[in-house]
Amino acid sequence: MTNFLRTFYYLHSMIRRAYWNHDRLIDYQNKRLRKTIRYAYEHVPFYHRKFRELRIKPIDIKTAKDLNKLPIIRKAEIKKNLDKMISKESNVNNLRKLSTSGSTGQPLFLYINAVEDEFRKAKHLRANISCGQNLRDRWVTVTSPTHFGEIMKFQRMLGVYAPIPVSVFNDLATQVSIIEKMKPDILDGYSSSLLLLAKFVEKSGLESIRPRFIISGAEFVGNSSLNYIEKTFGAPVYDQYACIELERIAWQCPQRMGYHMDVDTMIVQFVDNDGEEVSVGEGGEIVCTSLFNFAMPLIRYAVGDIGVPSDERCSCGRTLPLMKVVEGRKDSLIFLPNGQVMSPRAFSVAISTFRLYRLIEQFRFIQKKTGSFEILIKVGNSVVDEETMEAELVSHVKRVLGLEKFEVNFEVKFVDEIRLDNSGKFSFIVSEAS
Repeated sequence: MTNFLRTFYYLHSMIRRAYWNHDRLIDYQNKRLRKTIRYAYEHVPFYHRKFRELRIKPIDIKTAKDLNKLPIIRKAEIKKNLDKMISKESNVNNLRKLSTSGSTGQPLFLYINAVEDEFRKAKHLRANISCGQNLRDRWVTVTSPTHFGEIMKFQRMLGVYAPIPVSVFNDLATQVSIIEKMKPDILDGYSSSLLLLAKFVEKSGLESIRPRFIISGAEFVGNSSLNYIEKTFGAPVYDQYACIELERIAWQCPQRMGYHMDVDTMIVQFVDNDGEEVSVGEGGEIVCTSLFNFAMPLIRYAVGDIGVPSDERCSCGRTLPLMKVVEGRKDSLIFLPNGQVMSPRAFSVAISTFRLYRLIEQFRFIQKKTGSFEILIKVGNSVVDEETMEAELVSHVKRVLGLEKFEVNFEVKFVDEIRLDNSGKFSFIVSEAS
């Protein structure tokens, strides 16, 4: 009971903070930052050593700008020093162990205490409530079974903000059958899973799944795919950006002017290849400093994604600043023989603008070598002239990506199935090039 009430206390506080004026919000952020830095220095061996090597003391880090005095921490370094990342005040046996999906080939383990777990649940709910979720809405989420146990027993018993999980590993017919029975007010899930559901629903001619709104996240699929999901289910889609390490980072409200960043729970920086903060409107690697992780603090942690900061103000009235887009993982960027670097977004656009896109159920680009790609295409029950479709698709992709004059080859393979990643997500672009 206490845990449940504490979560709702955190939630109530977060909802109020979303409307604080800018100065009050920054003052609060800086106070939390100073507390985090001081705690990490005093209780976490990894950070104590880092600070001493740099001859920096906690008093030197007073504001978000001062964080630039510290190095960026990446996943590989955390894995190497995991035992030294945990607070000396914490007994690891009493902590909850989390794991990233390992979609990059580098799964990461991290630890949180019970209070931090409740705080994360509140962070998650704030974004949903901001989009209109009510206390007892039927909330169906298509996700990996690894997340099924995250619902509090008391929460499930009362049916209060209690998600009903559907395994992403079930076949689409089973997923749709379960969702139909649940008649969700809110449909939630991995973006690629929602896209596959939408295609199945449209193909089946079903009109029985009509949520009030849809929450997508966990991976980038592009605006055209989100628009397709929205049209198929007849409900607005609100996208969210999160990672296991930090929970929600940014999210869309109903105005969808951008993604509100949770700057009252973390500091979000966007940096270039030299570690310098980029200007508004420029793309940069996302680096986060958590203001609520104490069992295992994360200071200047490179999430691995590329985003664009914005200075616009949302008309919803919330003062949480905006970021414009999340362009995908930094390590999923595609490097070409001519030195060009492309975001996964470009490949998604290339496919979604193809003349025969409506016939494609699933696709995946696999970069075999720097100048060699394999395109896996699943067309389902559609009857297509594979030879004609391949020729048109290769020509279209090269033209859209501006590669007609370069030595880049695309080979199309028509397949019956394209498997999900082990995490239950679906990567539509994979690079095997060294």
